Amino acid sequence: MSDRGLTHLDPQGRARMVDVTPKEVTHRRAIARGRVHMTPETASLVAQGAISKGDVLAVARVAGIQAAKRTSDLIPLCHPLMIGGVSVNFRIDDDYIEIEAQVETVDRTGVEMEALTACSVAALTIYDMCKSSDRSMVISEIALWEKTGGRSGVYQRDPDASLGDDVLEGSFTGTTENDENPSV
Repeated sequence: MSDRGLTHLDPQGRARMVDVTPKEVTHRRAIARGRVHMTPETASLVAQGAISKGDVLAVARVAGIQAAKRTSDLIPLCHPLMIGGVSVNFRIDDDYIEIEAQVETVDRTGVEMEALTACSVAALTIYDMCKSSDRSMVISEIALWEKTGGRSGVYQRDPDASLGDDVLEGSFTGTTENDENPSV
């Protein structure tokens, strides 16, 4: 925890929205990633565009973008922000789909929650679109991977630290293309 204590509590211990008006307006960016694990058959159907509900990744991309824009409606103490840009990309592997959401703004507070929400809702949408083919899917490993801007500066998740080698094998490497399994 920071030396500032619990910033979302007032002196009486009640929830409050942090006052960001004295903060500097800066360019801010956040990247979140997560995975939806599924059977190889389901991953193959998604890659072929053969899921009966339609284009899974197109719908999940739009859902993630919409979610980023509505984050403050979902998370009670999250500030509403003027989102400058949102991208949601996917990488299909043999038995999972990896999601990467990037959100940018020029504002007084960061967009980490918006990126995490975009990633989470895109994952939920993949589950919803594919559940008739595979109810055993697991949504996991949703995490903040990078954040820039603001007083705290740059944060980059150490790929070896928290999620483990088995989780990170084949993860996004800063690009959205892979020769064997192109990102969508």
